[in-house]
Amino acid sequence: MTKFLSFFKKIPHAITMLFGIIVLITVLTYILPAGTYERVMVDGRNAVVPNSYKTIASTPVGFLDMFRAMPLGFKAAVEIIFIVLAGGVMFGVMEKSKAVENAVGTLVKKLGLKNKYVIVVIMTFIYGILGVTVGYENNIAMVPIAAVLSLALGGDLMLAAGISVGAMTIGFGLSPINPYTVGTGHKIAELPMFSGALLRSILCFSALGIMAYYNVRYLKKIIANPSKSLGIGLNVSELTLSKPIQEYNLTTNNKMVISVFIVGLLFILYGVFNWHWFINELSAVFLIIALLCGIVSRMSATTLSETVLKSVSLAAPGAFMVGFATSIKILMEMGNIGDTISYQLSLLLEGLPLYVSAIGMSISQSVINFFIPSGSGQALATLPVMLPLGESLGLSRQITILAFQIGDGLSNLVNPTLGGLIAMLSMCRVPIDRWIRFIFPVLICLLLISFLALIVAVATNYS
Repeated sequence: MTKFLSFFKKIPHAITMLFGIIVLITVLTYILPAGTYERVMVDGRNAVVPNSYKTIASTPVGFLDMFRAMPLGFKAAVEIIFIVLAGGVMFGVMEKSKAVENAVGTLVKKLGLKNKYVIVVIMTFIYGILGVTVGYENNIAMVPIAAVLSLALGGDLMLAAGISVGAMTIGFGLSPINPYTVGTGHKIAELPMFSGALLRSILCFSALGIMAYYNVRYLKKIIANPSKSLGIGLNVSELTLSKPIQEYNLTTNNKMVISVFIVGLLFILYGVFNWHWFINELSAVFLIIALLCGIVSRMSATTLSETVLKSVSLAAPGAFMVGFATSIKILMEMGNIGDTISYQLSLLLEGLPLYVSAIGMSISQSVINFFIPSGSGQALATLPVMLPLGESLGLSRQITILAFQIGDGLSNLVNPTLGGLIAMLSMCRVPIDRWIRFIFPVLICLLLISFLALIVAVATNYS
């Protein structure tokens, strides 16, 4: 056990980790046969045709192409890269106006530092509910607020990531009303939309409870012994409170800046739910909020310009990581091995005992998620294969979709190829290698309770 923990603490730097995955995928294109499923259009997107897998001519990725995949990755991820920069600019301007610092300081003063653990629990559930109801990348603007709050409570940036990114990833991944995984899955399986919500809701909020407990436990640990913090050395400039808690109050100017931010968020929510806005529209509104906050706080053009560039410099490392991680997806497409991996994993499930097959299906979806880090994309690529396979094994369609949701949703917590995760961690200034050290124990606990939920689902013929 000691040797395992020692190895676990030596997780390589995020750049090293991702480059290692890039090299591995390149090597796999020489080992695995290239293959593909036939696909048909479903609501404008390609869905796999069951039992249509076939091998094709091998397309191994050469040395030059391995590096060419990197700029192509940045090109493919440009929307997420820009929203990281736009979110950084918006928060940078708000922070320069002192509105965020004064709002957090005032909140902590009113609630009292003695209630810091209660605040952590409440905020974890608030961020989790945002993930359940609003989505994932749509909430990126809320992440830096957790950073300021965490530091004000005596925590660190890792706690901020646990409160915000951890809770939103769990809430979104296990949401009973997730349109990308559950919604797409139910449409493919021809089940009533968002049916079976009770078990999913119990699992989701139990998982958020575990995340809240872990956040409180971590905060207690680093308060008692600051040397145990995983956030040591991370850049906290512009995020810490600059005066004692009792001195904080909201000025009229602060209230105007916060009002602009809230109105902007409400506008985003309306656009997302009514006009089907996505990344580019959110980025545009972030920039509008930044401009209006600068005007309301009476910044000069020079101060606003300098703040924008400083904010970009702080957000740039996270934006770079998003593009770098997307290179892995490009390599998979170049080598045509994504469908091969999905097909081989489905073959491994054949002949397994009923309960083991449900858990095995979830694990296989976790593996596939590292190669297809899109919930709806993974659903369209794998469920047409997994649903009939599940029925042949004795699993209801609802159980197959639950196994898919668990495998996809929980592996997102440590998926270095998921642009949204990298983007939101960057807003907390937390590198993914440190994040994995922090969140891995939570992931193990969540997998255990999720597998228990799958066992209950099989035992009760969940449908």
